Amino acid sequence: MSSSLSPLHLLAAERELGVQEIKGDQHNPRILAYHAATSLAASDDETPWCASFVNWCLEVTGEHGTRSATARSFLTWGQAVEPSAAQPGDVAVFKRGSSPWQGHVGFFVGWDGDDICLLGGNQNDRVSITRYPGTKLLGLRRAA
Repeated sequence: MSSSLSPLHLLAAERELGVQEIKGDQHNPRILAYHAATSLAASDDETPWCASFVNWCLEVTGEHGTRSATARSFLTWGQAVEPSAAQPGDVAVFKRGSSPWQGHVGFFVGWDGDDICLLGGNQNDRVSITRYPGTKLLGLRRAA
């Protein structure tokens, strides 16, 4: 998937593929670094970290994220993108749970039928590419 045309933050995210939580009392220092890119700055790898991962990828490539640990904070970040115009590296925000503040966020990498392939953190407790139903998409955003 890597390409010289890919946004730098997507290339940074790709390099993190496979980073995962450590079960038990220990915590993965890499995930703690992701958390440090938010104002929450959680001190464990069990705290939800999808938004921390996206913020970290943006920050290490010189872009500004939201600095928020909530996925839905990205609904007002950058510029809105129509799903039909989505490009690899766009930030995708999804519904999750029953609360209006819950969500999931990651980087769009492509469509698989009606599903979105998302490169993100805290997907099965690791950085991975996972499919999410397009029906749960709340918004796509692109760096301004």
